[in-house]
Amino acid sequence: MVEFVNAVDAFIDDYFNVKLPDVNITDIIEIVIISYFMYHLLVWIKNSRVWMLIRGVIFILIFFVFAAIFEMNTILWLGEKLVSVAVTVLIVVFQPELRRALEQIGRRKIKSIFTWNLLKTGAKKFDDTTIVSMVTACYEMGAVKTGALIVVENDMQLTEFERTGISIDALVTRQLLINIFEKNTPLHDGAVIVRGDRVVSATCYLPLSDNMGLSKDLGTRHRAAVGISEVSDSLTIVVSEETGTVSYAREGRIVRDVKEDELIAELKRIQNPDEEENVIEPEKREG
Repeated sequence: MVEFVNAVDAFIDDYFNVKLPDVNITDIIEIVIISYFMYHLLVWIKNSRVWMLIRGVIFILIFFVFAAIFEMNTILWLGEKLVSVAVTVLIVVFQPELRRALEQIGRRKIKSIFTWNLLKTGAKKFDDTTIVSMVTACYEMGAVKTGALIVVENDMQLTEFERTGISIDALVTRQLLINIFEKNTPLHDGAVIVRGDRVVSATCYLPLSDNMGLSKDLGTRHRAAVGISEVSDSLTIVVSEETGTVSYAREGRIVRDVKEDELIAELKRIQNPDEEENVIEPEKREG
């Protein structure tokens, strides 16, 4: 094996005038360790709100690049002063996520540290059958005033909220959703998270919105729907237990009492994000 490596090294040196660096067993172990931790770091970023922060940081960096190009010295001076406290601010803001990550490392068994698990990505978009099942279930529940809260995951994974509920991992069907939210059943309280074509978790706890501009007649379900839409790119469907109306929340706003075709169109925006959106003006429909 050593002779083969030496022969390859000599061939590349003779014909391409490139000298390969000496690689020993320690270098290989270092590469494996670094790759392992980088992999899990990227998984953690993808499964938490850190990715949204990184996008914001990239935007700010681009802004400062333009400031440097056009010699905006005051802005550059402010940016230099902010960098010194940025690390502390990030630790404070993302303290829950950092603590959860360290707890997961502490709970991990030695055997699992050396096991590479393929990440279940949320990239798969649901099919038309899933849309029909969700919409049909929502309006059937609305007809009998059964409250429901369904979070449809988009690009950002909702793993941290999924863990607060009970794992389901079942294909989305009209009957399943209706049974979950049936009154006085063990799973009816809380939210359901849908990833792709599957219900991954039920009875999940969602953050409540503290937006003072929301209508005072909105209940906990509606505020939770707006809350999750403020911290993720998901679409949340709400069925009111009091009125039976169907609403949805996305990007920090709620659109109330929507018709079936409007809800289907909104779901298709997530299913086919490249298609042109027909935006429903929030000032006309928002509570």
